[in-house]
Amino acid sequence: MEPANTIIGRLGGFTAVAAIAGVHRTRVYSWTWDKDKGGTGGLIPAKHMVSLISYANTKGIELSGNDFVPRGEKVPA
Repeated sequence: MEPANTIIGRLGGFTAVAAIAGVHRTRVYSWTWDKDKGGTGGLIPAKHMVSLISYANTKGIELSGNDFVPRGEKVPA
């Protein structure tokens, strides 16, 4: 589910993102599950955004707050 799948892929996969976010990899998997299956519906919890963006910046990976917003929506200015 998007945008979680794209972000996880850019950052190296479930295990890598779990290490960056300081959570177990099963938590990262749950970001890609439907809400009715106990997941987040493709959304990455806001509390992990800063660490993921910071990591991406140190590795030269393009990632911004807008990448965490589902397509068709924009972050309010």
